[in-house]
Amino acid sequence: MTDSTGSPEPTGSAGSADSADPVTASAAEAVLSGLGDIRESLESFYKDLHQHPELGFQEHRTAGHVAQALNESDYEVTEEVGQTGVIGVLHNGDGPTVLLRADMDALPVREQTGLPYASTATGTDSDGVEHPVMHACGHDVHVTCLLGAARLLASRTDAWQGTLVVLFQPNEENGSGARAMVDDGLAQRIPRPDVALGQHVLPAPAGCVLTRPGVMMAASDSLRVTLHGRGAHGSMPERAIDPVVLAAMVVVRLQTVVAREISATTPAVVTVGSIRAGSGPNIIPDTAELQLNIRSFDEEARTRVLAAVRRIVTSECAASGADRDPEFETLSEFSVTDNDEEATSRIAAAFEASFGQDRALTVGLVPASEDFGELPAGLGCPSSYWGLGGIDPDTYRKAERAGTVDKDIPSNHSSRFAPVVQPTLDMGVRALVTASLAWLAPRPKGR
Repeated sequence: MTDSTGSPEPTGSAGSADSADPVTASAAEAVLSGLGDIRESLESFYKDLHQHPELGFQEHRTAGHVAQALNESDYEVTEEVGQTGVIGVLHNGDGPTVLLRADMDALPVREQTGLPYASTATGTDSDGVEHPVMHACGHDVHVTCLLGAARLLASRTDAWQGTLVVLFQPNEENGSGARAMVDDGLAQRIPRPDVALGQHVLPAPAGCVLTRPGVMMAASDSLRVTLHGRGAHGSMPERAIDPVVLAAMVVVRLQTVVAREISATTPAVVTVGSIRAGSGPNIIPDTAELQLNIRSFDEEARTRVLAAVRRIVTSECAASGADRDPEFETLSEFSVTDNDEEATSRIAAAFEASFGQDRALTVGLVPASEDFGELPAGLGCPSSYWGLGGIDPDTYRKAERAGTVDKDIPSNHSSRFAPVVQPTLDMGVRALVTASLAWLAPRPKGR
């Protein structure tokens, strides 16, 4: 998940008692009866994974442990899909095919959680720069929960029928891991899913799950913009076209895109996250570089904001008398995460039947972004993606009462982001099992 701009707020029950699904709940109870037997091993696996994070397309250790665990549960395992992705397939008679997905990569962040199992790992990025590395987005939770669900479903094949595909994806953070797996022949490597499902741990109370039909997460476009000026001595600005002043004007003017060109009822964000220019106080440089991030929730707003950004940057360069046009480079692109209405309704009903209305909640729009949608798009199937609470409930409620959630509850990508081990892992396993059984649980005739 790329960086969020705030904490997602639970907004109430996900459904009604009339829509609850007792068939799925019964099958889930049978499969999850073994959760207590594997809880300790899952917790140990999670802490080990948290201590050994790996950057995108470098998840070799993680992928190796995943493949080993799937082999031990008799899955048909395929490794190195989309570089470091792992797929497990378990056939269990006639029935639907369900794909469950987890992402594996970590972030270039120095951990400051103070946990006894905190990461001290480092990694080298694609530009050859070494960074401290941390599972600051909770992908270690995702991997652990999916392995737990895979293990339990393999141990109780009497409770379901069909085919289960578990997919462990690399490099979600840069938005290219899902596409890499699709481009590496994913559709030819697995049975065509009837539905693709996934979850993401969020800064919400642990023990709850959060669904939303339709658009849930934002589209994201990250750009690098190079502004060309003309360098000179700092004492002779009249001989220069100062790219630092130009960059400052661009940054200020870009703030008007959302404020003055987008309707107040249309969510959008334009952020300049990085400015790089110059090497000394008395040297006017030749160039300045900006890195921008744009968030939007529909294609019309996305197109309009991107066009406005290019127009403003180009016009400010012309106004400054720049000899060269600016250069635009796309760093990453994420489409909106758009949940299929029917699939999400089915999952919400299953969650409510299994967890109750106080833990099966809905969530508002989440301004973070995901590349999960590339998988169902490439496979031609519906999909649904939900949130998983990861914050100690008492800590969250205390901050909520004080109105300090934004300050006191670390979000994804924070160096202090640390989902509590329990009940986060238990609920993550339960959610994946329950959601998959909304398709795989045997149905009485006529259902």
